[in-house]
Amino acid sequence: MKIDKIVETISGFGVPGLILLITISISGLAGGAALTASLALLGGPLGMLGGIGVLGIMMLISKAISKYGFEKIYYSVLNELIEKGETKESIIKKINGYRISKSLKLKLIDKINNLKNNVA
Repeated sequence: MKIDKIVETISGFGVPGLILLITISISGLAGGAALTASLALLGGPLGMLGGIGVLGIMMLISKAISKYGFEKIYYSVLNELIEKGETKESIIKKINGYRISKSLKLKLIDKINNLKNNVA
């Protein structure tokens, strides 16, 4: 298979295709085992089926961001969480509990603190 065809196929999946490509490359495996391990890694406790679900969700999210922009989606999700009973403080507490970089945590928290100015 020529590289142009491979690139065309992967790009057809959009951002989830890139994510799958990266997880396959870091798996250290080849062929079907690499795909299986990558989907299982993405799916966490739900395994391969969870990985397929995660890729599907990523596809929806990436399309929404490209259509409406990150800010609009982010603030809309924050507003929805608050409408469902979350508080800014509870959201910040959850963010602080995630295993993500400190700089990403600070960016997310800053956007939460600016929510009043950017109600979607």
